[in-house]
Amino acid sequence: MTKPIGILYEHPEWFRPLFAELDRRGLPYARIPAYAHQFDAAARTAPYSLVVNRVSASSYLRGHTAAIFHAREYLAHLEQIGVPVVNGTGAYALDISKARQLVLLAALGLPYLPSRVVNHVGQIEPAAAELAYPIIVKPNIGGSGALMRRFETPAELRTAVSAGEVDAILGLDHTAIVQEYHPPRGGSIVRVEALDDRFLYAIRIHNDPSQGFNICPADICQTPADEAPAPDDFALCPADAPARSSRKIEVADPPTWVVEAVLRIFRAANVDVGGVEYLESERDGQLYLYDVNALSNFVTDAPSLVGFDPFERFVDYLERRACLLNQALVGVAS
Repeated sequence: MTKPIGILYEHPEWFRPLFAELDRRGLPYARIPAYAHQFDAAARTAPYSLVVNRVSASSYLRGHTAAIFHAREYLAHLEQIGVPVVNGTGAYALDISKARQLVLLAALGLPYLPSRVVNHVGQIEPAAAELAYPIIVKPNIGGSGALMRRFETPAELRTAVSAGEVDAILGLDHTAIVQEYHPPRGGSIVRVEALDDRFLYAIRIHNDPSQGFNICPADICQTPADEAPAPDDFALCPADAPARSSRKIEVADPPTWVVEAVLRIFRAANVDVGGVEYLESERDGQLYLYDVNALSNFVTDAPSLVGFDPFERFVDYLERRACLLNQALVGVAS
């Protein structure tokens, strides 16, 4: 009997294109809502040929904090009993920890923004003193650019710390990143997407720094300015940013070493699909990798922009893996 593909997800609106493509092909799949789920720790099998992890670090912004930690345990259980997972525990651990991302970038010898990892509000100022202002402080478990604060001077930071304004930045795991803020040259960053150890595409996203740190290339976030929800309304956006006005997005051609770096990152953390963002600093002209996203919803209007539908290629990949696994199961059964 053919087992379905399990889609472990948190937001019901984010993956409509994925579900639609699976439906179009008639592929058997099951939706697994991570925010309302249980599993038997003693189970030695699962009803899925393959489980696809689509849980985001930003789940807590929608009242689904439990999804983040439940998914971590469920993925570990699946892998322990031999169920193949797309973006499994290694990828997920990287996705939900900016500290781990920094450690991996450092270990691979890749350029990243000077940073410190802290676990107490009293350590924020000493950490910042080791960096060059302006600096930003952001939660280790991030998503949607939420809670990130930029400080131009030590005095500004000291005032905010004294007033308790940065306490919440030490978020779900009481860990925060103190990092130099490097304005991106030309007001844009580049996101490089990869799938199955291959470069998929790259896009340049233009952003007005006055509008904050949220950059969202996905469909539902490309809304007219007069229709965009309030900046703190995170419920509608299918990527790592709240719904907001449209961004200028164009195809990018990253340097070869950047593409190779992205693939090295993904191999090291067993990321099957995702994106890495980088910027060219106005401070020193250097390129810095600064964010790893194991959850990708791909760019809006991709066929017109990059010439193909990434969801089709993603489902091609899932179909290949699921078919191979089901063939193996049939072979064992016979």
